[in-house]
Amino acid sequence: MVALAASPPDGSITLVRRAWEPTDLSHAVFAVGAMDDDVEAATFRDAARSAGVPVNVIDKPAFCDVQFGGIVNRSPLVIGISTDGASPVFGQAVRARIEAVLPRGLAVWAAAARSWRRRVSALDLPFRARRRFWELFADRALASPDKLPSPALAAALETAATDMAPASGRLTLVGAGPGDPELLTMKAVRALQSADVIVHDDLVPSAVLDVARRESQRISAGKRGRAPSCQQDEINALVVRLVREGKHVVRLKAGDPMIFGRAGEEIAAAEAEGLALEVVPGISAAQGAAASARLSLTHRDHARRLQYVTGHGRDGRLPVDLCWTALADPTASTVVYMPGATWHEMAERLLAEGLAADTPVLAAGTVGSLASRLATRRWSGPLLILYGNAFGVRADAGGSEAPAMAEGGRKLQPVP
Repeated sequence: MVALAASPPDGSITLVRRAWEPTDLSHAVFAVGAMDDDVEAATFRDAARSAGVPVNVIDKPAFCDVQFGGIVNRSPLVIGISTDGASPVFGQAVRARIEAVLPRGLAVWAAAARSWRRRVSALDLPFRARRRFWELFADRALASPDKLPSPALAAALETAATDMAPASGRLTLVGAGPGDPELLTMKAVRALQSADVIVHDDLVPSAVLDVARRESQRISAGKRGRAPSCQQDEINALVVRLVREGKHVVRLKAGDPMIFGRAGEEIAAAEAEGLALEVVPGISAAQGAAASARLSLTHRDHARRLQYVTGHGRDGRLPVDLCWTALADPTASTVVYMPGATWHEMAERLLAEGLAADTPVLAAGTVGSLASRLATRRWSGPLLILYGNAFGVRADAGGSEAPAMAEGGRKLQPVP
């Protein structure tokens, strides 16, 4: 307050160094008090009310006529947040969360809505058509907040609203990350919150699905090895049909869909049908596993190369065309996706190719001992194994050894 009075903004600020008096409120238009004592707070409130002045006592809702809330400003779109004085800090945290997920480009769209309203009203459209216009407008704004609304768009929306033609569908292929909704990208969140239908993998947890708007339809298209599963052709056909119906379809895949997520097949199917398509990458299971274990995938001295490989071929067996010389290189960090049924064979081949049996593995063991330990453990989800010299750095430096098994692309578990 002293600093503010010394360099006041436009207007008048006067600092008076004394206790307040009831007469101070006689010509006030608003009163704000900061009192620790409830008796003094009550006295201040009563004096303000006697003077006909609305009052706020900071952090004491019982003595307030009004409360101050926070705002998220995308003017002319403005969102207010208030806890009714219960916890201003909590209100600030909620405001920060909304601020982070609400694109700044929405300010331009809100301004366009204001300027277009008279134009739409002048068209004298039936109520249903007017509502259709603004529904289409909102869909465009939320889907592409950084694109500027143009006169051409206004004309296109008018035509669509007047003709009542079905909206053009589109497909967004989204990476759900390793399972923590906090690790979703902001673009992924926006896609989920504008989706009509979400076709999701079995590995996507409910916490991630909860980010989506409540009205969206959720369809599980889970695929599990050696278990009844949706076939890829069936999933492709389902997505194409839904997009053809004019829906915004989010195809939600665990991790990053571009890494062993069969994204190539789904992209090819969408392009063959001429569907509007966007891809939103996610944090891969490998990145999530390494971060959970607090281990770097690369290291200046121990790992100058990073390689991803699948342990599960089309026939469910170990692929026959793997480059074993590269996989047996301990100076590379190697990530093996889906090796649950093939790791024993893979480990034997790696050792035969010269990989040292004491090469660190992101598991509670080493390459030489991991296969037998996996044989005694039943896994409910796909397995992820990481190995290479980089994963022994923390232990060599005297750090605690981290749990080392990634299950379901979501969390690390130690092997007993």
